[in-house]
Amino acid sequence: MKRIFALWRVVAGQDLRLLWFAIRHEQRPVWLLPGLAVLGLFAVEPLNFTLPVLGAVDELMIVPLVLHSMAKMLPAHVLDGFAHAYAGRRRA
Repeated sequence: MKRIFALWRVVAGQDLRLLWFAIRHEQRPVWLLPGLAVLGLFAVEPLNFTLPVLGAVDELMIVPLVLHSMAKMLPAHVLDGFAHAYAGRRRA
């Protein structure tokens, strides 16, 4: 359970900001918007409401792992732009 919370801490902290920056970046990868749209639909699919246990597994494990892997697959120019934009805003 500690690993799941640590994964969510990484995703909620850095990865979501990075992906939000990448969505608004003018040279974002072509796969980013469709990939995030599919992941969003996967996170709120009707199966989550029918079988709540499987829905919890989705939201706690699969969604953050896919978000983290998408953030790792971003090209270098997007990552550099993120580093320059958020260089002075890092939290302690």
